[in-house]
Amino acid sequence: MKKTLFTICAWMLVSVCYAADVVVSVTNKEDVQRQELVEIDATQIYKRLDIKQGKNFIVRNALNQEVSYQETYDGKILLDVAVRPQGTAVFTFSKGTPRPMQDFVKGRHYPERVDDIAWENDRGAYRLYGPALQASGEQAFGNDVWAKNTPDLEVEKRYRTELDNHPMIQQLLKEGKKEEAAAMEEATTYHFDHGYGLDCYKVGPSLGCGTPAILLAGEIKYPYCYKTYKILDNGPLRFTVELTYNKENIGTERDIVEHRILSCDKGSNYNKVTVWYDGFKHPFEVCAGIVVHNEDTKSLECGDGFILYADPTDNPTKQNFQIYTGVIFPMDGVKTEFTTLGHNANTAKGIAGHLIGHKMMQPQERFTYYFGSAWSKYDVRNFHEWRLRTHTTIDAIKTPLQVCIK
Repeated sequence: MKKTLFTICAWMLVSVCYAADVVVSVTNKEDVQRQELVEIDATQIYKRLDIKQGKNFIVRNALNQEVSYQETYDGKILLDVAVRPQGTAVFTFSKGTPRPMQDFVKGRHYPERVDDIAWENDRGAYRLYGPALQASGEQAFGNDVWAKNTPDLEVEKRYRTELDNHPMIQQLLKEGKKEEAAAMEEATTYHFDHGYGLDCYKVGPSLGCGTPAILLAGEIKYPYCYKTYKILDNGPLRFTVELTYNKENIGTERDIVEHRILSCDKGSNYNKVTVWYDGFKHPFEVCAGIVVHNEDTKSLECGDGFILYADPTDNPTKQNFQIYTGVIFPMDGVKTEFTTLGHNANTAKGIAGHLIGHKMMQPQERFTYYFGSAWSKYDVRNFHEWRLRTHTTIDAIKTPLQVCIK
């Protein structure tokens, strides 16, 4: 009887401990302020709160304010954390229903615009191209950049305003009303800045901003558009999409299939990409790069583990601003350089070449890197600031914030 009573009491004590609030500390051991997302093992949180996976809970900061969080497809809980130099931030997890959370990151598939997949966070916006564009014959291989100078989500509005007015513009042209058509085009197109950004980045037959590719015999084997996609995370703090590409023959290798997982976090100028290939039987060389345009071949930098460029936009003299692009390579053994590999000035007008980082890989090995952008009309005003922002990001990747579940 005593043993049974002891067992019951012990079980009750364990149950109370696991049902209590969970405290999570995030420590910054660097001498600079940090503001970024951290990942917490969701299984541990559910276990310690004694609730089932997927059930709601509330997260509060040290001021007892409720904060947003996100559970990811791969079992992580995301928090957007600010931590002072050599400081620690503390968060409390408890059972309950959280308040509605604001989306800072969002993306979707746009079948109404040749199968684009477009996504954005509070820093910038991007898109990549899909099967409908490939079927049209247009050659656009790389990631596109949409400049933003607002933290608000507005890509959906850009598409809607642009596409909804196309029929009216075409009707005005058909009626010979060229001035009215031009006025409506100027007022609605996302190629003009209406106070919150625009699309003025040239991709075409290039890697655009941060697209991966295979290097073979002095040639960049450009990937075309994705075959299938699956959106794995969609806000409020992270967007993640998995992409699968069509089978390709590369050199003597047959039926090579590319896979990518791409994610974009709140507050970051950089997206994370992991790419791998099915079918390779021998080592191969992979790269990721940035297109360099003829209008500016000097505002670029190749460093140890990164490449940077100040893109002049599609109309440098009239726009008079820059889009800053970059790729970060945290893996060892990546060589960075400017190259004209596979470049044909006749078919790629306006393209001077690419900045790339490249590395020999083993079959099934995964290549992880980061690509991103900023706009001189937002919070990165010049190339010097872009260099600093990039090095700050590199330091954060190398020395992540330390998470402790108490």
